[in-house]
Amino acid sequence: MTENAFEAIQGTKSGLLLLCDHGSNALPPGFGSLGLDQGLFATHIAHDIGAATVTRALAAAWDAPAFLGRWSRLVIDLNRGADDPTIVMKLSDGSIIPGNRDADAAEVARRIAAYYASYHAAITAELDRMGPDAVIPSIHSFTPSWKTVPRKWEVGVLYDRDERLAAPLMARLEQAGFVVGDNEPYTGALDGDTLNIHGTLRGLPHVLIEIRQDLIGSIGEAQDFARRLKPILDEALVDMGK
Repeated sequence: MTENAFEAIQGTKSGLLLLCDHGSNALPPGFGSLGLDQGLFATHIAHDIGAATVTRALAAAWDAPAFLGRWSRLVIDLNRGADDPTIVMKLSDGSIIPGNRDADAAEVARRIAAYYASYHAAITAELDRMGPDAVIPSIHSFTPSWKTVPRKWEVGVLYDRDERLAAPLMARLEQAGFVVGDNEPYTGALDGDTLNIHGTLRGLPHVLIEIRQDLIGSIGEAQDFARRLKPILDEALVDMGK
């Protein structure tokens, strides 16, 4: 296990575990720049812009535990199953990743062992400790447009078969004036992803919250958004009986 494969935030609030799979654009020693122009690491292909700041702010406001990926999704995607062919991306939004282009099965297995397995093991251990009343919100972000098409949603709520938290959260977000995507701009039904493994398969309520990146592009904006989001999540948790 790589000791610093993820960031762990301790918290005393029982029953709530925050996750941020794509919180960092950093690369571990030995990866150079993966052959990419440095400017690309400031974009969405390397990390979910603003998501880590929102996650840390929510964890602090709740005094809740959180786990955040420490390395860029270009090294390995923590929100994919270990057997997913896109767990190490060779092409992202039109950019070839030279440092991943020749990654064979052995290299993928090495990255899983070094940067993936310990993250998911830590989540499993924390949920084992928390027990059957645990709830898992996961924080992500999305680009304001895809290709040239603007995205109207301000917040997306992603889920699979379990709507216990997703349904009241969507209702509360809409009441607060947000334009909300119901499983938009992506679907939450992805076998092997983080919430499938740790939420669906364990029978725990969970939700993946996607925030449009122009709303959380700076540290201040992300912290302000977290302050707006927390009471909405509190209301949704009460609605679902927490």
